[in-house]
Amino acid sequence: MTTLKNKSIIDINDLSVSEINSILDLAEIYAKQNRQRNTPYHKLQGLGLINVFFENSTRTLMSFELAGKKLGMHTINMDVSTSSLTKGETLKDTIKTIESMLADVIVIRHSQNGVVKMIDDMVDCCVINAGDGTTSHPTQALLDALSIRNKLETLKDIKVAICGDIKHSRVARSNIKLIKMLGGNVNIIAPKELMPSDINNWGVSAFNDMDEGIKDCDVIMMLRLQIERMQETQISDKHSYHKLYGLNHKRLDNAKKNVLVMHPGPINRGVEISAELADDKERTLINYQVEMGVAVRMACLDLLTTKKQNR
Repeated sequence: MTTLKNKSIIDINDLSVSEINSILDLAEIYAKQNRQRNTPYHKLQGLGLINVFFENSTRTLMSFELAGKKLGMHTINMDVSTSSLTKGETLKDTIKTIESMLADVIVIRHSQNGVVKMIDDMVDCCVINAGDGTTSHPTQALLDALSIRNKLETLKDIKVAICGDIKHSRVARSNIKLIKMLGGNVNIIAPKELMPSDINNWGVSAFNDMDEGIKDCDVIMMLRLQIERMQETQISDKHSYHKLYGLNHKRLDNAKKNVLVMHPGPINRGVEISAELADDKERTLINYQVEMGVAVRMACLDLLTTKKQNR
């Protein structure tokens, strides 16, 4: 069985191309099996998964929970708001308590950059980054890659446009790394206020003009405005933003005829994407991405715990 060289998945750079392909290949198998709905899984029976989310989440939290349960894991979602952290307990003591309960995998989401890596250094069990500040969201990039690969067969030589709040997006950062690792090209589209200052070092083509940026693209990936992360930068006029950077059916005429439209969610309808396009199942992969998310997270849990399965 394929194993991963590291005990945790903190960043896309932690994975080699062969490891990424192993995750995607296994996830594709799980995706097909999941559609059967009656396929029993007991592969990770007896292992423990604890989800610790310091930020709100629907898709990522529920998909990790479902992935763990489908594989037979004892799965717990820790409610941070009712934990001893509210009584003054340190993050270190909370995490060490969780590890002492013999958790085999801890899935962490946190708003501050670097916290997930710090937690990984504290513990001996596996850690999966479910979103780390503005820096990294590896399993989102993996499920996006699987969605693209299943529809286009490969990521090699394709062109992906990522548009929106790039400055605050961990999804954009992880996707850029993974797409480039698999041989694809990336266009970044954002207003100047939401374009990272070091974008010239990212190995991408940067555009402030939406119509220019999506030309000849195979995939357009839209991102929401992360108002909760904006301090010095504010986009107050959402109507004007949609006019310049929102995606709708008419704007798709500037891209390839059969361009795929993606969005990691949550969606702000009428801001980064029109409601009509978001609901167009022929053009968008939004719900398909969610489905692939469960399969990818199953694959990650499976491959990370290979040694524990054989103990």
